[in-house]
Amino acid sequence: MKKVGFFRSIHLKLVLIYVLLILIAMQIIGAYFVRQLEETLLKNFETSIRERVDLLSYYIGEEMTKERNPEANGPTLEEDVRNILRDFNNTADISEVRVIEGTSLKIIGTSDPYKQGVVGQRSTDRMIWRVIAFSDDDGDHRTMIDRQSSNRIWILVDPIKVKDEVIGAIHLVANVENVYSQMRTINGIFASGTAISLAITAILVVLLARTITRPITDMRKQAIAMSKGNFSRKVKVYGYDEIGELAMTFNNLTKKLQEAQATTEGERRKLSSVLSYMTDGVIATDRKGRVILINEPAAKMLNVSRETILSTSIITLLGIEEEYTLEDLMMERESVILNYSTEKKPYILRANFSVIQKETGFVNGLIAVLHDITEQEKIDMERREFVANVSHELRTPLTTMRSYLEALAEGAWKDKEIAPQFLDVTQNETERMIRLVNALLQLSKMDSKDYELTTEWVNFVDFYHRIIDRFELTKEHNVSFERQLPDQPTFVEIDPDKLTQVMDNIISNAMKYSPEGGKITFKMEEEIDQIVISVSDQGVGIPKDNLEKIFERFYRVDKARTRKLGGTGLGLAIAKEMVEAHGGKIWATSVEGKGTTVSFSLPYVQTEEDDWE
Repeated sequence: MKKVGFFRSIHLKLVLIYVLLILIAMQIIGAYFVRQLEETLLKNFETSIRERVDLLSYYIGEEMTKERNPEANGPTLEEDVRNILRDFNNTADISEVRVIEGTSLKIIGTSDPYKQGVVGQRSTDRMIWRVIAFSDDDGDHRTMIDRQSSNRIWILVDPIKVKDEVIGAIHLVANVENVYSQMRTINGIFASGTAISLAITAILVVLLARTITRPITDMRKQAIAMSKGNFSRKVKVYGYDEIGELAMTFNNLTKKLQEAQATTEGERRKLSSVLSYMTDGVIATDRKGRVILINEPAAKMLNVSRETILSTSIITLLGIEEEYTLEDLMMERESVILNYSTEKKPYILRANFSVIQKETGFVNGLIAVLHDITEQEKIDMERREFVANVSHELRTPLTTMRSYLEALAEGAWKDKEIAPQFLDVTQNETERMIRLVNALLQLSKMDSKDYELTTEWVNFVDFYHRIIDRFELTKEHNVSFERQLPDQPTFVEIDPDKLTQVMDNIISNAMKYSPEGGKITFKMEEEIDQIVISVSDQGVGIPKDNLEKIFERFYRVDKARTRKLGGTGLGLAIAKEMVEAHGGKIWATSVEGKGTTVSFSLPYVQTEEDDWE
């Protein structure tokens, strides 16, 4: 096994983790500390300035409200304000203080000796105007960047009030850059402390990592020895902490694995013996579908050698590359039929697949169990041929013949016009019954698609009416018929005998399950490329779960009632085969308690109808 590189080692990971943790913690603490310190320093700076400005505002207010005699030689208001400002501006934090008279917004004093020329001018500062106009007790302030020095300055405009009346304003410019300089110094000290802390942390983590990785390295060497089958080596226990307990557990695991290996070997021999004497074929694969185990019966069924097909894909082995992929087999829940029959000898296998899967959901492989079902298929084929001979399709022509014969026996034979017609119908039904028997015998041929139709062009509207007329004459209980058929002729190319059989099957079923006094509705609709024929009854209906199965052979929804009525479960199956042979489709819709509608479609080309017209 390749040795772990330095950049992937646990030493480096532990150092990085602890250093990053310390760095993040210091950054979070530093950010909070610096922010709070900055807010405190700025707040103290502003408080100090405001206290001085409040005192200045009081003195200036006294001077502005003092009565002065113009004729006397006393100092003017501007001189008194200049003297007060000269005493006030004795700190490095304050750059300039101006005093503005409230009524005229005239500047009456400034603390900057180099800007005395602005005295007497009218101020245009919007901050001053707003403070005087709105009589704001707290004044207005903002922090800006000085264009000349590029330093931050703090501007304060505070009102001068006397007896709650604003008589002027003080405009102060303070240098706040000193506060930020102190913050930069503090940040530098904090960064140096962080770097020292990180260095000490890295050294301590390296020492800690060695105490952890040394026993882990020993356990790695033991694991390598175990992978080679050596279970005699033991891991050294360096202490009785969690790592030491892990080492002792590892040694105990080694002992258990040694015992488990011996047990597994014994079970493997037993499994091999069981697989060898099984009558069913068993094939096991890895997770990529390659054969890793095959017993003797499976090798005989597939006529392969056990030694040569190991590591072969199971899909290739079974010859189902075109139908299935490995993922399909893993998802397959039904049996897969493998037909290896030849013209001379049938040979069919059934394969059931099961996924070998861990509790975590990881797929380890696939198990295939093979059963020889050749004889079962032969028996099933014989059963289908037998049931075809007892189909209820024979009932409809026999009933028709009985009705006409009874009419003849009751005196219709004396009528020279009706008697020949009845005999002709009876003869036709007899011949049709023979054709139906032959069709039932050929039901198995439909599976192989070896099925031919004798087609001709037929006006399906008249064809449909004739079938309904026959059933209307022979119906045994009080059921009404409703016809919803078009008036104009519709010509389609069909096999009349086969379509008659389809219609007989569907209509006879509708009559069987129609209640006394019920109604059967016959419809035919023309669409663009097909006609749709439907027969609806008002019977008990078919459950939704059974609706798709009624066209399967031998399937009966209510077996007891179907047997009582003489059904065999082949009528709709035969109808389905014949409709599909015509290139159409058949389907059913039903509502339990309200009735069932069986519909089928036939290809229809409008131009063909035009030619007939």
